[in-house]
Amino acid sequence: MKSWPKKAADAIGGGLFLTLFLVFVIQVTARFGFNKPMAWTDEAAVILYVWAILWAAAFVVPEREHVVFDLVWHSVSWRVRQVMQIVGNLLIGGLALCGIPASWDYVHFMAREGTPVLGVSFMWVFFPFVLLLAALVVRSAWAIWNAIRGVGLEAELRI
Repeated sequence: MKSWPKKAADAIGGGLFLTLFLVFVIQVTARFGFNKPMAWTDEAAVILYVWAILWAAAFVVPEREHVVFDLVWHSVSWRVRQVMQIVGNLLIGGLALCGIPASWDYVHFMAREGTPVLGVSFMWVFFPFVLLLAALVVRSAWAIWNAIRGVGLEAELRI
């Protein structure tokens, strides 16, 4: 059973995608059905696309569902997999952690500018990237903790 934060993250992700789809339908209908392209739909679709992709990568798609190149993983011992898991997540989580302050500074700096048509602050357009970095830090820390405990190091095939 899913926890309420996971359900909320899935609902937000689904809502973003549904809104993107509706904006896309409006855009296509206006452009090709009525020969009256609408500038706001282009901009809204781009913003929603950025949000949907980054939100899904941060909170919706579980780690086991991400694309992996695991030929080496299956050919090494349990201990080597444990080291690989710890080192790999130290790199990913460490880089994400190092990137958060500069990314937040940029996102915060972009609050002064808005999108050309809708006037949405660029801070809100780029904010999900900071959320993605924070989620990577938390996921990496959790994966390191699990690797230390020996959890999730099986050599099962992911299909």
